[in-house]
Amino acid sequence: MYNICKKMILNGNYDKEDMMNKLDIYLLKNRITEEQYTELIDMINDGN
Repeated sequence: MYNICKKMILNGNYDKEDMMNKLDIYLLKNRITEEQYTELIDMINDGN
């Protein structure tokens, strides 16, 4: 799941609010680690 989300963020193929909600759920369901979550959120906030 991490790799899919990262690719979408890098390609700019996402809605910010929707992706952040999905990442929250993935973290809660242990689909991604806290480190991955932080990295992806930082990428979104930096506009990458």
